Amino acid sequence: MTASRCRGGGVVVADTVGGDRFTDSLRCLTAGGRMLVIGFAAGSIPEVEVNRLLLNNLDVVGVGWGACAKARPGYPRGQWTEILPRLESGALAPPIGGTYAVDDVRDALEAIDRRQALGKLVLRLRG
Repeated sequence: MTASRCRGGGVVVADTVGGDRFTDSLRCLTAGGRMLVIGFAAGSIPEVEVNRLLLNNLDVVGVGWGACAKARPGYPRGQWTEILPRLESGALAPPIGGTYAVDDVRDALEAIDRRQALGKLVLRLRG
């Protein structure tokens, strides 16, 4: 039996925080789940007790966009070339949780800090 047949349909968690949140997120994964490690906003780098991974066939994957883009010159431009028409047509619609004037960046950051921001926050440079 291949590993893919054993995996099941677990959830995916994208972790940008690290620290204690990493462990909490790891506990949320169901059998066959995957954790995408994107950053460490909490400041501490968590350690993985690999028995948790083994018992539930879990994956923990590092996602380093900067390293990926640096190793593939032109790749980010190609991605935008593919994505931009979809954004312009509305086929891709990122969730916008609020729009703020750039002078109100403090309000936007406070909304994030209070966990009131749902989706992406947009800063307007003009108007």
